[in-house]
Amino acid sequence: MIEVKNVNKTFDDGYQVLKNISTVFETGKTNMIIGQSGSGKSVLVKSIIGLHKIDSGRIEYDGRNLAEMRMSDIRLLRREVGMLFQGSALFDSLTVLENVMYPLEMFSDKTPAEMQDRARFCLQHVNLEEKSFGLMPSEISGGMQKRVAIARAIALQPKYLFCDEPNSGLDPKTSLVIDHLIHEITQKFDITTIINSHDMNSVMEIGDNIIFIEKGVKSWQGSKEDIFHVDSQSLNDLVFASELFKQVRRANQ
Repeated sequence: MIEVKNVNKTFDDGYQVLKNISTVFETGKTNMIIGQSGSGKSVLVKSIIGLHKIDSGRIEYDGRNLAEMRMSDIRLLRREVGMLFQGSALFDSLTVLENVMYPLEMFSDKTPAEMQDRARFCLQHVNLEEKSFGLMPSEISGGMQKRVAIARAIALQPKYLFCDEPNSGLDPKTSLVIDHLIHEITQKFDITTIINSHDMNSVMEIGDNIIFIEKGVKSWQGSKEDIFHVDSQSLNDLVFASELFKQVRRANQ
């Protein structure tokens, strides 16, 4: 579980991008942060990770205050965090298997054989076949690259998983597969997963815990079931912008 308590963040130009945000990101659930561009959701995620230093408030990883951690504690925390980047961010010069082995080589004390076994396990868990393990990223599809990136993100058996626009650049069918894969991994391994997303299909599909950020303020929090009954014009304009989603909302009211 990650708790955010009364967090404020102001940039050097005096613009306050986060305003007294408090929320809980639950373990074993897909926690989704949504909002218009410029709402502050990316800054919130970067603050939780520690890339931005907050002005005030607390960010706690299972009761551990990020601001009070010593450097040695932060290094240990980094080993508990998995990252799924928007563009997959695979190394072009490494094979699929080598990409997944990379964090193990950097942060674990496993033997080469143990690292390879772990990497193979992770790749198999995201439903990639053995014949793809020796391929280069340029030789596989965008959806397969995303699967490799997920496998790499869970290689160190993280307690916390951060996903930045995981469906960016993918077709709707592949996006759905990636959504369910992230959701399945989150539940199976009891991970605290935080997803920064513009994809309302994902919100409606796997949104266990949804946080809506509006102009730097947490405007609403609830589940994908709750979202059909929210009396918020700005949230409805974001989630139910398409005619299809408007029809879905009417059917659920």
